[in-house]
Amino acid sequence: MFSNPIFIREALTSPRQIRHYLIRSGYVAAIFILIFTAGQTILGTQQIQTTTIGEFARLGNLIFQMIAFLQLLLVLFFTLLFSAGSIAQEKDRGTLILLLMTELKDRELVSGKTQSSLLVVYVLLAASIPVFVFLYLLGGIELSQILWMELLCLMTVFATGSWAGLVAFWREKTFQTLAISVLGMVVFLGVVELIVSLLGAHSAVRPFIAGLDPFRALYEILNPLSLNTGLQPVSISAWPSLISLFVLGFALKAYTVLRLRVWNPSRSVYKATPKEETEEVVTKEQARTIWTNPVIWREIMTKAYGRKIYVIKLAYFLLAGFTLWAAVTSDAVAEGTLYLGVIPPQGLAFAGIAWLSLVLANTQAVTSITSEKDSKTLELLLVTDISAREFVLGKLGGIFYNSKELILTPILILVYLISQGVFSTEGFLCALIGFSALMIFSVVLGLHMGLTYDNSRSAIGGSLGTMFFLFIGIGIFMILLVQARSSFALQLQSFLVFIVVGSAALHSALTHRNPSRALAISAWLLPFLTFYAITSFLLGGTLGVLITILFAYGLPVLAMYIPAVSEFDVALGKTTFDKG
Repeated sequence: MFSNPIFIREALTSPRQIRHYLIRSGYVAAIFILIFTAGQTILGTQQIQTTTIGEFARLGNLIFQMIAFLQLLLVLFFTLLFSAGSIAQEKDRGTLILLLMTELKDRELVSGKTQSSLLVVYVLLAASIPVFVFLYLLGGIELSQILWMELLCLMTVFATGSWAGLVAFWREKTFQTLAISVLGMVVFLGVVELIVSLLGAHSAVRPFIAGLDPFRALYEILNPLSLNTGLQPVSISAWPSLISLFVLGFALKAYTVLRLRVWNPSRSVYKATPKEETEEVVTKEQARTIWTNPVIWREIMTKAYGRKIYVIKLAYFLLAGFTLWAAVTSDAVAEGTLYLGVIPPQGLAFAGIAWLSLVLANTQAVTSITSEKDSKTLELLLVTDISAREFVLGKLGGIFYNSKELILTPILILVYLISQGVFSTEGFLCALIGFSALMIFSVVLGLHMGLTYDNSRSAIGGSLGTMFFLFIGIGIFMILLVQARSSFALQLQSFLVFIVVGSAALHSALTHRNPSRALAISAWLLPFLTFYAITSFLLGGTLGVLITILFAYGLPVLAMYIPAVSEFDVALGKTTFDKG
């Protein structure tokens, strides 16, 4: 890998960018802010002199478990995003064909593109090691746990990057690449858990099959006593998982190398050979009628997002059905378990499916713009008579139409849950309206990011990263609030630090190119209002939560949508005014 010219180029050029240092330092700073917030939540205003060794150990263990799980989640997300996005961008720009024409071997091309795109992920893993060693000083964890956790994350990067690279070299459209990568990974983890549940506890292959799920392996690393019930010394090992993930990643990469020149160049690159002119009269087929808004006609009536979009929708339906079935038939339903004290298992399944729908809709929105930019077709649209309003509304209409399954499926699940008595009528209406508001926000956010960023990777990363960190932050907040429920007023200061940092990051993402007062206000208000909505929800509120969500996410929607349709030239940094 270190002799690969593609990887060497990325390793030499990436550190020169200021973004490289900002990502690395920002990640470490975010971890320390999380440590501070969790420490204040657990220890409160207790003086350090009166804190016992056991309390420090409990704090270190809890923070280590939280950050380890968060890091594994980040590794999966960013590996899929960077690996698939980098290769998809090469295809959209037509530069992958140039790489195929060089003297690079197939394995060098596949390994170089895959590993070079993951350089940032490797740097983040290396930067996190000193932080975990710092937690080791608090007690409650072992150095072997840190070592196995880092190795597990590293091998997860290898396997996930191989999968994302396979999909990216296989599919033509960026949206298909990202959607299949995410859905395929989630479906794979579900299948692994299903197979593990069917295998016997004493099966010889069970540890290796279970090792394909990195979250299960991480749980065993973080909770070694769960596997050592006897009096023998506790041992921590993740060898089965490391071996399984390595074999999986190697197999995926080998298959990609074998199929590289079969999949690429795609058939859309080839042009039909012109036939010799004859005197025969050729009857032309009747042209299709184009609607008043040609943009929405193209989005709906043509295969703008690829030829096999139904594969993505089928995988989504299967995943949604399996998730709901697993939640309904789980033992937690019979036992009446409420997660975080308020969420039933069926509600948690709905939240997961809804989050996946929001991410996929956001992906479709941002790639609808970046694909136009990479293929140079946006330049052609700018010289036509299409107005800014027609373009934006056409894109929005096409996105909502193509995402109709992503919108209707969570709604149908809500209808099923209210018929089973899981939700009240008020809760159903609040969840329905709230989900609709978040769906509009995710789509408009993707459109805004696509118009704002010139670089496709930055646009996709900024859009999906905003969605990811926003909802991951909500989950962390809910966990910490439950931990600090008895002394919430005393811990408000620590939560405010986390909120202010999140507001600053959101402000930087939304106002990257065209800062405005409305975007700044909405970016700074959104985390604070979301925090209020979370606390109200945990206290059993419904209507107040809905009103807060509508205002918190409706304001940025207006702040992003109005400039897009009224200041289209400013958004793109170009001019579409008629000079003649």
